[in-house]
Amino acid sequence: MLRIHCRAVDKNDFSDREFLACHEDGITPILPRPETSGNRRKGMYVQADFADDADANVCRCPAGETLTYRYTTEEGGLAVQRYWTNGCQACPIKARCTTGKERRLTRWEHEHLIDDMRDRMSCDPEVTALRRSTVEHPFAMLKAWMGATHFRMRRLRRVRTEMAFHVLAQNIKRMINRAGVRRLLAAIPA
Repeated sequence: MLRIHCRAVDKNDFSDREFLACHEDGITPILPRPETSGNRRKGMYVQADFADDADANVCRCPAGETLTYRYTTEEGGLAVQRYWTNGCQACPIKARCTTGKERRLTRWEHEHLIDDMRDRMSCDPEVTALRRSTVEHPFAMLKAWMGATHFRMRRLRRVRTEMAFHVLAQNIKRMINRAGVRRLLAAIPA
């Protein structure tokens, strides 16, 4: 059975660490990963357009060129691998790929998990619709209650308290809608 849940709220809150923690806990995360590059809007290729060949430890560009593994480094506490090729100068689609001398890719060591999730989402659009209706709707309601712009409190401790009250109110409202006021009040003393 596919367990759908993730600690990350939406694509704006995507966290590699949270994503990996979900995977390690046996939870199948379903959420779109944000594209941090503006290349898609410019009509250029993005990292998702490059195929990863884990067995050969290379990436393949849309033109079929091989980006070879160069080294692994740490960024923000995460191990990332660097790939690039020097064959871009003669490539006929270089203008759609990079403005530099060569195309360089940085891949997280667990990027294959994200690739698997992206494949699951594209093969089964109902999973994304289910996530949207169960996860994103309550947060949209909370944002609307909060004025959709910001928290009223300042400092993390107070913001956490404010958010806890919003979540509690949302849960009470859902229980009233499902069980009714009388059943809810009868269950409270128990």
